[in-house]
Amino acid sequence: MPPLLSKSKYLTGLQCPKYLWMQIHEAERIPEVDAVTQYVFDQGHLVGEYAKKLFPGGIDIPHDDFMENIVTTRNLLVERKPLFEAGMLSGRIYCRLDILNPANEDEWDIIEIKSGTSVKEIYINDVSFQKFCCEKAGLKIRTCNLGFINNQYVKNGEIDSKELFILEDISAQVEEVSEDIEEQVSDLLEVISNKACPEMTIGQHCLTPYECPLRGECWGFLPENSVFDLRGGKTKQFALWEQGILSIKDIPDDIPLSRQQQIQKECVMTGNVHVEKGEIRQFLSKLKYPLYYLDFETFGPAIPIYDGTRPYQDIPFQFSLHVVESEGCEPVHHSFLAQGTEDPRPQILRELQRLLGSEGSIIAYNAGFEECVLNELVEAFPEYTDWLEGILTRMVDLLYPFANFHYYNALQKDTASLKRVLPAVTGKGYEEMGIGAGMDASIAFARIVCGDASQEEISQIRADLLKYCKLDTEGMTWVVDKLRELSD
Repeated sequence: MPPLLSKSKYLTGLQCPKYLWMQIHEAERIPEVDAVTQYVFDQGHLVGEYAKKLFPGGIDIPHDDFMENIVTTRNLLVERKPLFEAGMLSGRIYCRLDILNPANEDEWDIIEIKSGTSVKEIYINDVSFQKFCCEKAGLKIRTCNLGFINNQYVKNGEIDSKELFILEDISAQVEEVSEDIEEQVSDLLEVISNKACPEMTIGQHCLTPYECPLRGECWGFLPENSVFDLRGGKTKQFALWEQGILSIKDIPDDIPLSRQQQIQKECVMTGNVHVEKGEIRQFLSKLKYPLYYLDFETFGPAIPIYDGTRPYQDIPFQFSLHVVESEGCEPVHHSFLAQGTEDPRPQILRELQRLLGSEGSIIAYNAGFEECVLNELVEAFPEYTDWLEGILTRMVDLLYPFANFHYYNALQKDTASLKRVLPAVTGKGYEEMGIGAGMDASIAFARIVCGDASQEEISQIRADLLKYCKLDTEGMTWVVDKLRELSD
């Protein structure tokens, strides 16, 4: 049987025909879905379940068995009820629809549910394929609609699906992108039917609308410190690539570079580290003892868990704090990690108020994030307003000297993130840790709160979270110590 073109494969093909071909013919070469992507999928499924409540009396159609789903859908169409996961097959094209809702006597409305918070081009293409497939299967489609998350919705008791979702008629946009869909479908059916993989060069399509899982393979020919490691965004990087320039060190002198890009080029070519002692000394002079090194870990579920919170709001569940009382003192570590499933914010505020004192610099890396978390905490608990005003005046951003290239090591590539700066400055990193990134921490804590982890797993997750968050603030103390050495 010739391979089918499903909705997901159609969208893949629009992004990259090579990736589509490999899904059909060499699927074993495609990396497994990582934890972050799987979490996004899981959040989408949960959002879909809440969306069904918008259509009472709807019928869930089992979809584990492909042909059974198709046959059951056909049988249920005559009942003129909302159908969830309805399957449509016409020739070699196939789709499943989140919600197919009856309209008038013989028409249907398509409602596609997304866990995003706005209308995106890929969503329009998604729905246009569904409409095309339905019409080829003999259905009359009245309107095409997108349901997405209202990120201004505030939970108060049980989730109100009518307030959680925004439903928008996207029929006009669907019509606009559907003008060439017959040709596009035909072209992609030819791709998956071919025995040979289509040739593709790297490009912006590797990154949008999603980063392709094959990027590591397709981009593997690039040298260390390639032009795609150059600070300044993808436009500049691809412009250099299109001129045949692969490495930063090979950028001709007559191509204008920003100050930061020129520093990168010099560091790559010489192997030296760039240090601006005067600027670093000026930054360090802002630090007033006692020093409080602070880092939050947050999670932002699509469906809010706690009353008074919004979809995707960053909810702090953990902090790490290293305190250096005076010059020469060893850092003292304090930490908090939420227990159970209760809202952790009130206890976090109480602990911070106890620990942060009334004077001394509060140092964070990319401090705007910590400031945003603190502001949202006080917005929810206004009795802490006066305290917060004092806290914010004491904040110092350790990102500053690195974002401004007062220090630069080619090991950082094009970023000043702590995950790159810490090993570049100190030689110490996150490689051996059970949790090694902020998003991993968020997902791990979500597993605890949602209750799908065993007690043994919960114990391990908590240990990993404490170790990870501690390294973030301990690492900042090491970085400041190193900056002091470099500025002498």
